[in-house]
Amino acid sequence: MTVEKVMLGDGLVVSRQGFGAMALTGVYGASTHAENLSVLNHALDIGVTFVDTADIYGGGDSERTVAEVAKVRRNEMTIATKFGITGSIAGKTMRPRNDPAYVLQAAEASLHRLGIETIDLYYLHRRDVDVPIGEVVGAMAELVAAGKVRHLGLSEVTAQELEAANRVHPITAVQSEWSVWSRDVERAVVPTAARLGVGFVPYSPLGRGFLSGALSDRSVFADDWRAGLSRFSGDAFDSNRAAVAALSAIAADHAATPAQIALAWLYAAADRLGLPAVPIPGTRRAARVAENVGALDVRLMSEELRVLDGLSDRIVGARSDFDDPNWTSDTRERAGE
Repeated sequence: MTVEKVMLGDGLVVSRQGFGAMALTGVYGASTHAENLSVLNHALDIGVTFVDTADIYGGGDSERTVAEVAKVRRNEMTIATKFGITGSIAGKTMRPRNDPAYVLQAAEASLHRLGIETIDLYYLHRRDVDVPIGEVVGAMAELVAAGKVRHLGLSEVTAQELEAANRVHPITAVQSEWSVWSRDVERAVVPTAARLGVGFVPYSPLGRGFLSGALSDRSVFADDWRAGLSRFSGDAFDSNRAAVAALSAIAADHAATPAQIALAWLYAAADRLGLPAVPIPGTRRAARVAENVGALDVRLMSEELRVLDGLSDRIVGARSDFDDPNWTSDTRERAGE
């Protein structure tokens, strides 16, 4: 199995599908350390070489796990990590921090945990709107000049913020939630990225596992943080199952799975909007990695795309339940309307 390569912005070439290493921290269910190493090695074995992590994932444990694999296979890997959130994901106490001094401090800490000399792609994970975006990116650019970072990325930024950042230093990629059930980025961020030559890295491309069809029973995720999310709770859970049914119906015609159809839709959507997209589904299972890669061989027909395009209008619940109004680009863009 070979995963083709694609160029994001600023000349960075990566595998057309990445691996989201947040999944290796127990946030979506428990796994052993041996299982985590095994699934990450399997991803590399089949050509998924773009590995995405962050300093806040598992309190640094995700970066440490990536480090163990990188110790042996660094030359096969494109490693992306992120800074800019303090607190705890599991405890839902996350808050942004962007001051320039912290940028440098966070990078040094990530380099140490990852055990590498240079981070291939370094993202600002969340905006602190009290710190001008130019100041943050200016500090990040110093890391590039020092050889500690190769490329810069931004997560959950608005179109306006992306433009301002790109004037300070070339931005390689924007990472934001984008999927068949979360499409707000298509309003402004994606078109701006396409115009500027910036690639897009969609996180949660399978709706935190919901779109895979594996969450037919609430007991599957009762012990992880998804149980409290509005799209996974109460009547919304049952209503949103209709999206999975639509994906499943199309999957049957392609001898595919709902997850593969959801990812194939995302690739098609990016093609229509004129920019490279490299989704980063995360999983704790090697078989799921191979399944996700299979989406690259699925070609959806125009009528199927039309049906899938309409799913997001019927989704119940917000894509983010975090109480910080600045947490998503969608929130800030709507506030400015």
